[in-house]
Amino acid sequence: MITIKPLAWLGDSLDRVREFSPAARQLTGFELWEVQQGKDPTSWKPMPTVGLGVREIRAHADGAYRVLYVAKFVEAVYVLHAFGKKTEQTAKRDIDLAKDRFRELVNQRKRERR
Repeated sequence: MITIKPLAWLGDSLDRVREFSPAARQLTGFELWEVQQGKDPTSWKPMPTVGLGVREIRAHADGAYRVLYVAKFVEAVYVLHAFGKKTEQTAKRDIDLAKDRFRELVNQRKRERR
């Protein structure tokens, strides 16, 4: 039996995905569904600069889009940030925002375990 992890959207990540082109939204939704089932997305890369276990889904549909997420926790797949990409390198502000959200997630999980 396949276990489906729920998605947890942090900050404005859901609103950001809703701003993607229709084709990119559809592709991103499929890729996140794969992640929820414990599978790897079609095109991804690790993002250790954001945090341990953070990955980036690379969606190419009517442009370049990225979704940063972490799936290593048992309770959910956490979507940290989503954005359209215009240049080869990911902007520092996007990395920093995802890093801040990841740090807050880890701290919140520590507080809840006490």
